[in-house]
Amino acid sequence: MFSFENQVCLITGAGSPTGIGFATAKDLGLLGGKIYMIATSDRIFERANELKELGIDAKGVICDLRDASQVTKTIAEIEKESGKIDVLVNNAGINSTSNHTVYDKKSQPNFAELEDDEWYRVLDINMKTNYNVSKNVLKIMKKNKYGRIVHISSVIGPIVTQRGLAAYATAKSAILGMSKTIALEEGINNITSNAVLPGWINTGILDEASLKYGEHTPIGRPARAEEVASAVVFFASKEASYVTGQELIVDGGNVIQECK
Repeated sequence: MFSFENQVCLITGAGSPTGIGFATAKDLGLLGGKIYMIATSDRIFERANELKELGIDAKGVICDLRDASQVTKTIAEIEKESGKIDVLVNNAGINSTSNHTVYDKKSQPNFAELEDDEWYRVLDINMKTNYNVSKNVLKIMKKNKYGRIVHISSVIGPIVTQRGLAAYATAKSAILGMSKTIALEEGINNITSNAVLPGWINTGILDEASLKYGEHTPIGRPARAEEVASAVVFFASKEASYVTGQELIVDGGNVIQECK
């Protein structure tokens, strides 16, 4: 059993009660970690209270992770309060595989018709957020000579794609480049950087048609958020000390199929 006793864990994008971020925060907390969760709305306080009811030391923080100055201030406050950050889970972003509207061809223009504003909006939400948080947290981890960074990417971009998802696929692919570079540069400081690539995830908002997509995986159903969280916990653990710069696909074997 992994233990996160005496470790400070920061999870971004943890506001949804059925999402990967909150499931990860819960697992890390039940394993002894002190939990900080960041989201853009006050619902994060509800998530923190839910964890506290389970006996977890948890705190919710509101921050727009696209705003570099806000991120710098927020991370500095967490360091001042806790003294360190041992684990960072970069989950904030548009989770396309849990949002059925992404697959609505009528609402998703192809690359040639994509508006510039939409392109940069998606990159900001999915890539700039990771950059802002990782850069600030890395400074703390380097001082303490320890850290585990886990990025939530996607099978969309690095492995497969869908029509109308050029911006999202680009951002999720870019995350892997950043993760590998961090792994290479910071391994000497006992800091690892890895990525989890979810496929179809049932976070409670999939419509009937989208749930059907998940049923066509070899496992025969979409994943639960808790199943993705389990992969994150491994990468975040002390036991994964010699695993860095890697990606783990959590998609029920969907990408291995030629016919779906």
